[in-house]
Amino acid sequence: MKVLDLRCGLDHRFEGWFSGDADFESQMERGLVACPLCNATDITRLPSAPRLNLSGTRESALVATQGNQDIVEPIAAAQAAWMHAVRDMMANTVDVGDRFAEEARRIHYGEQEQRGIRGRATPEEARALRDEGIEVMAVPLLPGFTEGLQ
Repeated sequence: MKVLDLRCGLDHRFEGWFSGDADFESQMERGLVACPLCNATDITRLPSAPRLNLSGTRESALVATQGNQDIVEPIAAAQAAWMHAVRDMMANTVDVGDRFAEEARRIHYGEQEQRGIRGRATPEEARALRDEGIEVMAVPLLPGFTEGLQ
């Protein structure tokens, strides 16, 4: 398994796991490699150090990498935190699609069981729900999130 550091045209950085260089090239040619944040397919491979699993050098490698902790990019950390939060939300809610406002009211007024839902509502529907005391929150999802997350 080969782990590659990748970047899309919007400078979102992420890892891709491939069986080898040929697999990566093949998937790139077929347009199968896409950014998990924006779904862009203009991907660039970044230089990366090889990852070796050598049991005898594990502790010395850990000491050597601890000096690089302050090099970690804050943007990459924010992207990872956002991805984690969105994955958690997707895993713990039911997609009710365009019926969001109707389902939220049913849950609020006890006509349906309590559960986490997500879906689409117009700004007017969201404002009306808030006026009724129903808490809603808009979470903009990029195109890559509609098919599921990597």
